[in-house]
Amino acid sequence: MQITVGIITVSDRASRAEYDDLGGPALKEVALKNNWSVLCEAIVPDEIDRLQEAIRSFADQGCGLILTTGGTGLAARDITPEAIRGLMRVELPGFGEVMRAESMKITPNAILSRNLGAVVAQSLVIALPGKPSGAVECLGFVAGAIPHGVALAQRLPTSC
Repeated sequence: MQITVGIITVSDRASRAEYDDLGGPALKEVALKNNWSVLCEAIVPDEIDRLQEAIRSFADQGCGLILTTGGTGLAARDITPEAIRGLMRVELPGFGEVMRAESMKITPNAILSRNLGAVVAQSLVIALPGKPSGAVECLGFVAGAIPHGVALAQRLPTSC
């Protein structure tokens, strides 16, 4: 099964080109190593409406897997989980649980992360940390479940 991927970097500063986005390219590299096809890429500010617009657009374009990087911490503008929850049909708690549990082996601060997995329309959406190494590590922790998760999400009806 070919997995088509959309990658969204959520960052005020990267969206204003104040610094180079490193998280999106790091996830793209992992996607390509997994033989996934990267169909869409975007950098959006930490704004719920803008992130939701990007997720909807990527889902409409046929991305079976949408990866977000950034906005999963505790800062006032970290809105990624809220944006995804506002669109999701179902949350998949195991993704966040595994990412946090495995990350705790690396840093005690992982307990503060709000990573999650959810189904939006017929796409599996995974919210990853903003730090490139953390995003890549967390994606690796859940990669084994992604093909089946994408397949199941694509079989679900698009509306309730």
